[in-house]
Amino acid sequence: MTDVQSLTVALRDRAGKGAARQSRREGFVPAVIYGDKQDPTLINVQPVELMKQLRKTGFFTTLYDLKVGGKTERVLPRDVQFDPITDKPIHADFLRVSESSTITVNVPVVFRNETASPGIKRGGVLNVVRHEIAFVCRVTAIPHAIEIDLTGADIGDSIHISSVKLPEGARPVIDRDFTVATIGAPSAVKSEAAEAAQAAATAAATPAAAAPAAAAAAPAAAAGGDKKK
Repeated sequence: MTDVQSLTVALRDRAGKGAARQSRREGFVPAVIYGDKQDPTLINVQPVELMKQLRKTGFFTTLYDLKVGGKTERVLPRDVQFDPITDKPIHADFLRVSESSTITVNVPVVFRNETASPGIKRGGVLNVVRHEIAFVCRVTAIPHAIEIDLTGADIGDSIHISSVKLPEGARPVIDRDFTVATIGAPSAVKSEAAEAAQAAATAAATPAAAAPAAAAAAPAAAAGGDKKK
């Protein structure tokens, strides 16, 4: 069962840009609850409490109970807009859900046991291809995060979704065995490999270049011998 958190909110009585600006002047973050075939509910959220939740991993995969006007709304955060200068939240959208709701949600990927990876110990680099993975699931089975164990991962290894233990009831939106991350070689190793490849190519080209010159020299040498006779 997905954990449900609580968030303090208050009703606001007017919609529109002017009303939203007024909420911000009063020290709130304007927000809206929508979905489940019901009318939207306009609310204000305490910015400090919202920021506290935003700093946690998996904010957009966490269910919240919002007490609004004497009743409790179960919601899932869907969007937060930020001020481009201050980077503070200025608006939030919450999707109203029920236990029977099926949704598509982006789940963050978390990597564990990097110190147990031989490749990383040798200076390898963890290249994350997907920081989030889109899943289709019931709201009661939303994964908080997808954990990938790097124990034993070596340089050159690729971690595909098929090798990741997925929570029951959740399936990836992408219907193929895609790459989540790789363990790349450190830059020093790449440089050595490039130099070795260049040296090998040069060595292979040298005999090939010398062969035409030798072939051209042979008739000249034979002609010189005939003149002496």
